[in-house]
Amino acid sequence: MVTQITRGIKISVSTSFEGTYFKNYKIHFAFTYEVTIENQSKDSVQLNSRHWEIYDSLNDIEVVDGEGVIGKKPVLKPGEKHTYSSGCLLASPFGAMRGYFNMINFTSTRTFRVIIPTFRLSAPFALN
Repeated sequence: MVTQITRGIKISVSTSFEGTYFKNYKIHFAFTYEVTIENQSKDSVQLNSRHWEIYDSLNDIEVVDGEGVIGKKPVLKPGEKHTYSSGCLLASPFGAMRGYFNMINFTSTRTFRVIIPTFRLSAPFALN
């Protein structure tokens, strides 16, 4: 698990390798990740959007931007957590992801960026 705190917002990410399968005559490596967002600040905040950079050892970097996370824009009061799971497919057994969440502080009405630390995606059978 990797963890990082930005402006009182703690992001923790754990990953899992789910297996391989064929799609369009190519092998794909499936990974899931679970993200926990914990508000350790004194203000209520809301997650508005996300930005991901997905690194695959056999492909170019894929950039994904979108509203909220899994169709939600969670509001977190001080001390609250929000956890969600998602996944990605890679063409190789090795990769990584990193990014950020765009959030708004309800007290100051300012938007700010919360860093999602880089986390590795690796199939256990491919490690020596």
